Amino acid sequence: MIKTSDFDRTGAFALSYAFQGQPERPVTLNCYRAAGYAPGKEVVFVQHGMMRNGDDYRDFWIEAADRHDLLIVAPSFPDAHYPEAPAYNDGMVRAADGAATSPESWIYHVPARLVAELTDAGLMAEGKARIYGHSAGGQFLHRMVALVGYGPFQSVIAANAGWYSLPDLEAPFPAGLGGLGLTEADLRRLLESDLWILGGEKDCESNADNLPTNPEALAQGAGRLQRAHNYMAAGRAAAERLGCDFNWRFTEVPGVAHDGCAMGKAAAGLWFDGALPSEEALGVGTGTVNA
Repeated sequence: MIKTSDFDRTGAFALSYAFQGQPERPVTLNCYRAAGYAPGKEVVFVQHGMMRNGDDYRDFWIEAADRHDLLIVAPSFPDAHYPEAPAYNDGMVRAADGAATSPESWIYHVPARLVAELTDAGLMAEGKARIYGHSAGGQFLHRMVALVGYGPFQSVIAANAGWYSLPDLEAPFPAGLGGLGLTEADLRRLLESDLWILGGEKDCESNADNLPTNPEALAQGAGRLQRAHNYMAAGRAAAERLGCDFNWRFTEVPGVAHDGCAMGKAAAGLWFDGALPSEEALGVGTGTVNA
């Protein structure tokens, strides 16, 4: 349980956090509190990539935090407790034998649980949470919205995901959303949510490092950018079939490849300045890769 004293400091720090759904598997909260932050200002949650480097992902947001008086909370799911993609990207939704696990144990609940505890502790105000994830973190977030909902977040940005769980109740999870007891009402909720997909213009290579190459992923496109477009098209088609609104958004970030820092700056610009930063601010042309 989060305590007020845990956040009674400014700058960068880390805390151990116990999620009730996985009590034997601690999560590390990598945090940064800007000097100007106070409850009532914005809180940004950040989901790391496959490197489980929540400290780096927190640090990517320090410039924006200082500029906009933010609190940054980057939950880290260490390999020691959450090994491989099924235990992080896929939320621990399926057991080793493929059977669905108890929904209460899914780690997709962690971000919303953190918001509730921070709010209860008086450390943030209601309605002030946003969440961004890159790469494996983008996989985590779009599946979070699909399976447990948008929750308390003003905005959810999933950037440069390696592949997607398509809005299909027949295809088994994680390729689709089948086998978990979801209904058409759940699918409508997903499609009508304000899920925001970001794709780096240069994150389109079929031989990119750590790009998923399972057959279901390859069927979605050659690279991450193509797979993002495919996901948007699948969502639009599903909404037309169900006769519901389709509220997802897509933004392509010029010049950027698989760079969690640059994509974080893009997200911050879109959220707090209403526009993408300049290519110079994004570091376009540096060839940086942050998984």
